[in-house]
Amino acid sequence: MTPSPLTRLARLVTDTGYDDLPEATKRKTTLHLLDTLGAGLAGARSEETRAAVSVLGDEQGGAAVWGTRERLTPRAAALVNGISSHAYEVDDTGGCDHSGAVVVPAAFAATAVCATPVSGTRLLTAIVLGYDVGRRMLEAFGGYEAHNGAGWHSTGTCGPFGAAAAAAHVLGLTARQTEAALGLATSGSAGLWAFVHDGAMTKRLHAGRAAETGLLAARLAAAGMTGPTALFDDVWGGALATYAGKMAERDALTDELGRTWKIMRSSLKPYASCRGIHSSVDALLTIMADQHLDAGDIATVHVSMSAFLHGMCGGRETTTLAASQLSLPYALAAVITQGHAGLDAYIGDSKSISSTRSAMERIELAVDDWAPADEEPVVTVTSTDGRRWSTRITEPSGAPGNPLTEAAVRDKFHRLAGHVLASDQARALEDAVFRLADAADARSLGALLCP
Repeated sequence: MTPSPLTRLARLVTDTGYDDLPEATKRKTTLHLLDTLGAGLAGARSEETRAAVSVLGDEQGGAAVWGTRERLTPRAAALVNGISSHAYEVDDTGGCDHSGAVVVPAAFAATAVCATPVSGTRLLTAIVLGYDVGRRMLEAFGGYEAHNGAGWHSTGTCGPFGAAAAAAHVLGLTARQTEAALGLATSGSAGLWAFVHDGAMTKRLHAGRAAETGLLAARLAAAGMTGPTALFDDVWGGALATYAGKMAERDALTDELGRTWKIMRSSLKPYASCRGIHSSVDALLTIMADQHLDAGDIATVHVSMSAFLHGMCGGRETTTLAASQLSLPYALAAVITQGHAGLDAYIGDSKSISSTRSAMERIELAVDDWAPADEEPVVTVTSTDGRRWSTRITEPSGAPGNPLTEAAVRDKFHRLAGHVLASDQARALEDAVFRLADAADARSLGALLCP
């Protein structure tokens, strides 16, 4: 009898070792880990993180809260570090969707539970498995456009499965226990796109809750709690039937299982905004560089985009950070006025930010009703003397087909980590991440994450 998808996923989590992973996968995992830690360190200064710590501060424990001197219970640390990692919208994308902000905090929190050393290779393998399971869930739910288009925020709905897989591997759960952990994670699978209408902070909460849920599910499974075994069956209350219905793609759970690692299709973000905005930023930067244009030369920037992308990123609300980072007009205005769309364009000098908001009047958006949901926009720049240039970037910077260089990832890490760590400590952390495969005990990273 052919094992069920749940059983096959559980066996993948329990049976995969570091030596089973291709070298390219190992290297990419290291870069995503460094990138996530940088995002989490910078995000420690965010309003969302401060609020979470103020509420959870009485849950003292041994797990590091990145970028602070706080030590909380592993569950609370997973929640806070997940929030921090997604707080400034600089974390990776293309997994569950924001896999780094979910999987890495859960895996790190799981190491804090362990009474014995956790090797660096075990932690890295757990991260790969977390990305894999989280992305497979999203694809089984019909894919990004279908699932998120229905109103679900996939970081919150699919993330718990990835976090549970990572935590289960770190904790050394059996295949039966891992099945239970994935089943238990279903009950913490939630998250709606309602935040897109007012820039609410819940978007960041979804990453933290997913990390917390996955860790808790793995620990409960280790303690003997069971989860539903009919999780992926076509039954009332099953995950696929409930979240996806007719859009479900059950085969995606196991297609190329153990051969194609989903972290390889994840992207690293050079800009501090929603991933859907990045190709337009690239396009505008390209036109400005090729034509030697500066802010005074640009009369208008016209963007022709799909209805899906317009609904997600077409807003002009900028009263909150989250709203600004979901606004394509704001990102393009930042490129015009500040020359970039990095984190400082959103949390930097108030005078520059005010100038950027004013420049949004030059950004024009148009919906192309015939454009597929996943098609990148066409950006047209009109100069003050009437010249026009148009381009579409099909592979944005940081995408698997147009990856950031290792040097760029390292530089981004230092710019982010520098918000809370001294330069020598940031370098020590960077070195430790790149030597993690040789580490006998990955738990030592915790000390380097606290100033």
